[in-house]
Amino acid sequence: MTDLIAAAHGTADPRGIRTVHELVRMMARQRPDVPVSLGFVDVDVPALPGLVRRVVADSNQAVVVPLLLSGGYHVYVDVAAEADRYPGRVHAADALGPDPVLAEILADRLGSLSRVDHVVLAAAGSSDPRALADCAGTAELLSARIDRPVSVGHVSGAGERLASVLSRTPGRVAVATYLLAPGFFADRVRRLSVGRPVSRPLGADPRLAALAVQRYDEALAPIYAAAGR
Repeated sequence: MTDLIAAAHGTADPRGIRTVHELVRMMARQRPDVPVSLGFVDVDVPALPGLVRRVVADSNQAVVVPLLLSGGYHVYVDVAAEADRYPGRVHAADALGPDPVLAEILADRLGSLSRVDHVVLAAAGSSDPRALADCAGTAELLSARIDRPVSVGHVSGAGERLASVLSRTPGRVAVATYLLAPGFFADRVRRLSVGRPVSRPLGADPRLAALAVQRYDEALAPIYAAAGR
């Protein structure tokens, strides 16, 4: 069986670490037939390259699934580098978003919108235009889901900053926290959104775990098809 290596960003906040570990445990419970491990592209250990090296030495085949909500440097450089380092043995899955499942979870986190005219999607941000496009795609999916206009504000990177988006958005505004786990960015979203309702991060949700496992299966599908399996 091909291993699943979950690749998370990492955080110095223990709340965030607990959330990521619980999410990975959910993934393992959903697919007990698949060996699942967790590595990090930044901040925490085990670092992804060392973990991949150990897994490949033990089991020969692995799929790296980014626990990241959009593409960007960590997906297109860090995760892709592992597949390039072990061609035919390590495969890179797509980022989690955009996906209707994420819009569903975001809508649930927002709760009742009876007194909300507009939602601002608060994302971590990136310098990669592909990541910004992914966030815009999630905003479109969320808008269709909740029947409200949705703008995107970033707390870092090259996109328009959250404070700017909030300042120019009229009416009654709610903020959808488009982050995986609590931590520095989630706290910053709350500070910048003062006076407005703010949803909690996506967190360890079974639907999110199922989406990550789906990305694993999607990465393996063409390989199995080519092998006639």
